[in-house]
Amino acid sequence: MKTPYLLILGFLASCAGKPAQVATAPQELPVIQLNSGDASTYEEYPASLEGITNIEVRPQISGILNHIFVDDGAYVKKGQPLFQIDPAPFIEKLNNAKASFHAAEGSLKNAQLEVEKLTPLVSGKVVSDIQLRTAQSVLETATGNAEQAKADIASARINLGYTIVRASVNGYIGRVMRKEGSVVGPADPSPLTDLSDVHQVRAFFAFGENDFIRFKSLYAGNTLDEKLRSLPPVELVLADDSAYVSKGRVDMINGQFDNNTGAITVRATFNNEHGLLRSGNTGKIRLSLKLNNQVIVPQSATQEMQEKTFVFLLDDHNKVIKQVITISGKSGNNYLVKDGLKKGDRIVYRGYDHLREGDQIQPQLTDLNTALAVNN
Repeated sequence: MKTPYLLILGFLASCAGKPAQVATAPQELPVIQLNSGDASTYEEYPASLEGITNIEVRPQISGILNHIFVDDGAYVKKGQPLFQIDPAPFIEKLNNAKASFHAAEGSLKNAQLEVEKLTPLVSGKVVSDIQLRTAQSVLETATGNAEQAKADIASARINLGYTIVRASVNGYIGRVMRKEGSVVGPADPSPLTDLSDVHQVRAFFAFGENDFIRFKSLYAGNTLDEKLRSLPPVELVLADDSAYVSKGRVDMINGQFDNNTGAITVRATFNNEHGLLRSGNTGKIRLSLKLNNQVIVPQSATQEMQEKTFVFLLDDHNKVIKQVITISGKSGNNYLVKDGLKKGDRIVYRGYDHLREGDQIQPQLTDLNTALAVNN
């Protein structure tokens, strides 16, 4: 009968060796209670930049390029010589035109003299009327030839002037595409160079249909022109994510949508006094938007997974729910929430890395404004 007694003692001894299970207290985590209000956010749109004037510099005449006065990228003023085409053939044409004009003038004077001589003779019936009419016809032909010769001089002078290719506006020269000694002409496939007036630059970007509808609903005015005037200044974000020093204004929306892209072209203009921007630059237009009754959440209180954004929402029993939210925009480093949260909801602000759905916590209420300010 000792065996059962020993088994009972062994069982009791084994139970006594296990530590007692003690319930752990919920962990304390900072929590913020959400509110709603007005907020400013922005949308960014890819943009390409162009000078206010972009010109292809092309010759008006054909000839040999015998001098280049400018280098690639040089700043030039309106009227400044850029290229010279060999003027010798055009000087010769001008001299020939002058010689032809002098010959035509001589023929004209002879014809005038003949008419003056025959006119009284016809009146006195010394010679026939046919001779006078023939002389008058010769005079008309001589007058036409003189006028043509005079026009040829003017044309030759114009062509001679075209041997100097000048800047038509102030601006920056692009790459010079030809070398001295090249044969150039108006029909060449490529220009001599490009010339950009960039004292102002225009940034072209596009609104999709939804963007366009939102633009019309957000800004005051009955017409598009009135809405454009009510738009706040826009920022230009450069390729290195820095903001351009001057803000610009949106001053044009195209007349129709592109059927292929479903977008409408929009233009913003920026001053460029120091020439920091050039045609061909790219960037992003940052357009500010004022939104009403928005729930604002610090970005640091969110998690992103599989292209979805989550927060840890508390229920009435302080248990966490992994809540998917929809972001409508950003204000600084804070998110504007379109769906998934409402005014009065409580979310975990920090320390949620090891939380799981259904965990219970001990909330430490943190001031929302402080959290939003810290996040910025």
